[in-house]
Formats: sequence, structure tokens, C-alpha cells
Amino acid sequence: MPQLHSARLVTLAAVVLLKALPLAAQASQPEALQDLRAAVDSEFRADRTDKSIWTYKDRDDSADRRALYLEIETRQGSLRRLIELNGRPLSPAAAQAETDRINSFIHDSSARARAHKNSQHDDAQAAEMMHMLPEAFIWTIASQNPETITLNYRPNPNFDPPDMQSRVMGTMGGQVVIVRDGNRIRTLRGALTQDVKFGYGLFGRLNAGGTFDIERRQVGDGHWQITESHVHIGGKALLFKNIGQQEDEVKTDWKPSNDQTLEAAARTLNAQH
Repeated sequence: MPQLHSARLVTLAAVVLLKALPLAAQASQPEALQDLRAAVDSEFRADRTDKSIWTYKDRDDSADRRALYLEIETRQGSLRRLIELNGRPLSPAAAQAETDRINSFIHDSSARARAHKNSQHDDAQAAEMMHMLPEAFIWTIASQNPETITLNYRPNPNFDPPDMQSRVMGTMGGQVVIVRDGNRIRTLRGALTQDVKFGYGLFGRLNAGGTFDIERRQVGDGHWQITESHVHIGGKALLFKNIGQQEDEVKTDWKPSNDQTLEAAARTLNAQH
């Protein structure tokens, strides 16, 4: 298959070129790396110590659906209720369907166990990605002022991604904004710098130029949460089907949650029979 042979030649040429570049061109600025590591350490420390729970409104807009949810966090997980769809309140029938769905979930121990397992999996993946940040990218200081530090990042040619998720991560470039007070990450934005192909493109591809923007803010005294996420990445899978994500999510009206259990949250959401 000559196209595969050509791909190997291109890869080999890229490796040779990268080895010929000055070391400084492939290394992070020490000051930038120090700032990033301090922010990553702060985020992990906050994750261990901040056990606050919240309620908020979650507007989730995709290409074909605009949904508004009321979400309540508890010590046992989260519940959310759809309250508006495509700009309109739910019909009585749709509202009843939401009540039935929530009530069914909280009385289904296997469904609750699956949700808990999925949440733990997501948390573990997020932690893995945070740990990889210093090594996956080349970091430089873009700008700084008394309140914030803005870092630029680009793919590190020496990064060896251990799995598919980190392989995608290793093709990104963009900016991170760090708030000096507490060394907290406020913004993570970027774009795919090249196509990501799976099986030489036969099984899938994420398109270069796809963008993402994650915004975090203080929602209470010292408590930081993701308040906005905008993901616009497209591609193809199995030669035909479109893949990727086109989603804009904004979370507002943050308040401390008073509900310790899923049953209590269901009552607050008017979904407990």
C-alpha cells in the first residue's frame, strides 16, 4: 500500500527535522512551566478539599436542540430536570415524563451504580489529562498582569501519548489563563492543530481547526466551577458518518445545594412519588 509507505516517510522526515531544531525551540520556558505546575497543584488540592455541592441552571445548546435544565448536586451524585426545550416550557406530558424518568432513576440501584461509575471514570480521565499538561505541550508566557498570567501552549513533539484520548490532546494548541490569587485556572482554550486520523483515516478523523473553550469562575467564596464550555469539533467516522461535537453549555444561577441525597433532590425537583 504505497500511501502507507509515504505516510511513514513523512513521519520519519518530521522526526529528523524536529531532532535538528535547536533544543530551546522544543522546550517550555521554565517560568511558564513553573506557573502551570503551580496551577495544576492548586486544582488538585482544591479537588481534595472543596466538598461543596451546588444547584444551578444548565443551558445546553447543540446543533439541533436547545435545552435548559435545573441541576442539583448531592452527596450521592447529581440530578437534573429538563425545564425548557427550544425556548419553550415543557408541555404537561413532557413534564410528567421528566418526573417519571427521575423517579425511576432514584429507585433503580443498578442505574445509580452505573451513573456513579461513569462519574468516577470521568473524574479519573480529567485527573489524567491534568497530570499530562506539563509534558504534553510546550509552554510559553504570552502575557501577564497583576491579576492573571496567560500561557500559550503547542504540541510537544517529544510527547508519547499513552492512549487515544491523550493522542487527541497532544495535537492541540492554544492558551491557558491563570488567576494569580490562588493559582486557579480560569480559561482553557485551543484548537486541533492538525487532523487526527484513526486507522490511517479509514476508521475516523477529527478535523484540524476544531475549537474548544472552557471557562471557570468563582461561584462562591473561594469555590471554582466550570461555568461555560464551547466545543466545536467535526470529522468523519467509518468513511461516511459525521462525528465530533458541536455544543455550547452555560451554567448560571449558582447557589449552595441543601439536598444531601438524591431523594431530597428529587423532591426539590418535584419528581418524588
